[in-house]
Amino acid sequence: MTLFSPHTWWLTGLPSAGKTTLANALVVRLRADAIPACVIDGDEIRQGLCRDLGFSAADRAENMRRVAELARLINQSGIHAVIALVSPTRQGRARAREIIGGDRFIEVHVATPLAVCEERDPKGLYRRARNGELADLTGISAAYEAPAAPDIRIDTSRCDVAKAIDQLLNRAIK
Repeated sequence: MTLFSPHTWWLTGLPSAGKTTLANALVVRLRADAIPACVIDGDEIRQGLCRDLGFSAADRAENMRRVAELARLINQSGIHAVIALVSPTRQGRARAREIIGGDRFIEVHVATPLAVCEERDPKGLYRRARNGELADLTGISAAYEAPAAPDIRIDTSRCDVAKAIDQLLNRAIK
């Protein structure tokens, strides 16, 4: 496989949709083909670069902006960036596309249904939100604006990881 210019795959979706799983699998596949790539995971970014941000609309927008700036720099260094970030607003994702560049940005909606995400719930976020213990959980008490026309839409409850990775790679080499 040959990918000539570094891309940013921006995986957006509800918590527990499968974004991180897909991001990690995509990077493993790229690296197996000697293509430099890295994952930028929303949970990890909030522990470091964005630890000063909360979950207000302004803070969520700033979180997306910082991640987009990081992805742009990574792409400029010749490395593919695979972003696993809830990124709940269309405006924030549009801004990320502008920062990174439309020719490098691939918006991937990980469109796993809310019921499946709640069933998975490895961190107990949905349970805590439903019990009133956690405010501002995207998909429950905070809005998620699904992409109207993403480059790729994947429902991880209907598509296995290998097939999803093939879809992501096929879109990038078009």
